[in-house]
Amino acid sequence: MAVCAVSLKAQSGVQSVSVSFPAERSPRPLDGRVLLLLSNDPTEEPRMQVDDTPRSQMVFGLTVDGLKPGQKVVVGDAAAGYPVRKLSEVPPGDYTVQAVLNVYETFRRGDGSVVKLAPDRGEGQHWNLAPGNLYSKPRKVHVGPGGAPIAISMDQVIPAIVEEADTKYVRHLRIQSDLLTKFWGRPMFLSAVVLVPEGFDEHAEARFPLVIFHDHFVTGFDDFRTTPPNPDLKPNYSERFHLAGYNRIQEEEAYKEYQQWKSPGFPRVLVMKIQHANPYYDDSYAVNSANLGPYGDAIETELIPAVEKKFRAIGQGWARFMYGGSTGGWESLAVQIFYPDHYNGAFVACPDPVDFHAYLTRDLYKDDNMFYIQGANKRIEQPAMRDYNGHTLISVRDNAAYEAALGDHGRSGDQLDIWQAVYGPEGKDGYPAQIFDKETGVIDHKVAEYWKDHYDLDAILQKNWETLGPKLQGKIHLYVGEADTYFLNDAVYLMEDFLKTTGTPGHGVAYEGEVKYGPRAEHCWNGDPTLPNAYSRLHYNTMYLPKIMERIATTAPAGADLTSWKY
Repeated sequence: MAVCAVSLKAQSGVQSVSVSFPAERSPRPLDGRVLLLLSNDPTEEPRMQVDDTPRSQMVFGLTVDGLKPGQKVVVGDAAAGYPVRKLSEVPPGDYTVQAVLNVYETFRRGDGSVVKLAPDRGEGQHWNLAPGNLYSKPRKVHVGPGGAPIAISMDQVIPAIVEEADTKYVRHLRIQSDLLTKFWGRPMFLSAVVLVPEGFDEHAEARFPLVIFHDHFVTGFDDFRTTPPNPDLKPNYSERFHLAGYNRIQEEEAYKEYQQWKSPGFPRVLVMKIQHANPYYDDSYAVNSANLGPYGDAIETELIPAVEKKFRAIGQGWARFMYGGSTGGWESLAVQIFYPDHYNGAFVACPDPVDFHAYLTRDLYKDDNMFYIQGANKRIEQPAMRDYNGHTLISVRDNAAYEAALGDHGRSGDQLDIWQAVYGPEGKDGYPAQIFDKETGVIDHKVAEYWKDHYDLDAILQKNWETLGPKLQGKIHLYVGEADTYFLNDAVYLMEDFLKTTGTPGHGVAYEGEVKYGPRAEHCWNGDPTLPNAYSRLHYNTMYLPKIMERIATTAPAGADLTSWKY
């Protein structure tokens, strides 16, 4: 709930914690989300230590409207907390404290809705890094009953981000989208980061196939490195992959990719990543949405034609492909389904739920609650994330609390909220309609039906296979680990059940693609049975190219350009 700063009062008998910002940081009132951060880990600033893992430090958030310079916001138990729910429940002790104001902008959308959201400012929707956000310097405090009042001044501002320059292989293109500008009521932009092939500048007559690597917000290609690995790089430890020196492995594999990329006979293609961060997330999911606007059409009809013109792509469906993992996996499959003639294949790794009968561990259509299974005499809490041994890392209840602390009205900028924003209808207040209540876990089945009709990819395939099937033959390639961290394999099982029926009597044409599973593999297994995921995830730009080349050779129309880009 939004609150006016001057109306907040400290609770009697409770240590007072107040937050403000000075006039030199902004002479005008600001809207946004005040985030109070407490940490007992001295290794980093508290703003860098809040996440959905067991290592997370504490955050308490509340929304402010018209917060004036110098006015104090008293942060008490009205603030939404994670992983500790209330500020008064923080164990007494010494902590590092910090505060951040995630600044909101008022959007007067073309559909008449007025919403306050954090615009992307070039950082990919990360509140702790967003230019223009205010924050305080970390300092030590004692928290506990009878403790001295804590007054925090957000007298620092996160600086603007320096844009990355073009290189021989990595180029950038930014356009203003007319479609998105009209929807959001202010200038909105789309950008592309393009990996060009060896010899791109020298072979001006060549036109190239285009591969879209769907990913989260990125400024370049971290898996492509033109210089040898840094021998002085201090090795780190990857908790995700349980590997020492994983940063060194990443540099080694990125340099190997560059060596492959420029080698004689290697396929000369364009690889494009899309920058489509928006007021709800670091990525739009590349589809049209009631809450985000026509990102699908904007990418397909504005950005991609601009990229194909500037970088000399062939510009026809038979010469366009997609791949990606997780969010990028869902996008690759969704775009292939929604724009079936635009692409000649999607290589889909560990996709976000492709069937909402398996939304994490819950069935949005049949289950009544996201947080638990109701038994005869007990409730069983449901996990949202697990490790490679199957141990729960966070429950759905805690995951919802994490996002609720970062923002109300679906404004956390995180995973559950972006699914809600992309897949759901607009709510009465102009913000996304809740798929489930973040305090009780109760699922809204009316909203779920909207999700099913518009974004349940398995349901869409089943409903429309008679017309979609002929356009998708040979184009769907699904890969997922059987121990996916977010239980995403469960939805793929359901989609595979349907795909297996295609080509049988009464079920249309056969899909003629593939579905493969990685035994014991976590998120985000992408189809390579010869390497562990820690390595194969670094090979997206090379591992699918043999299948892409084979597909081009067998499906290109008569007279197609199959030679200018083979030098």
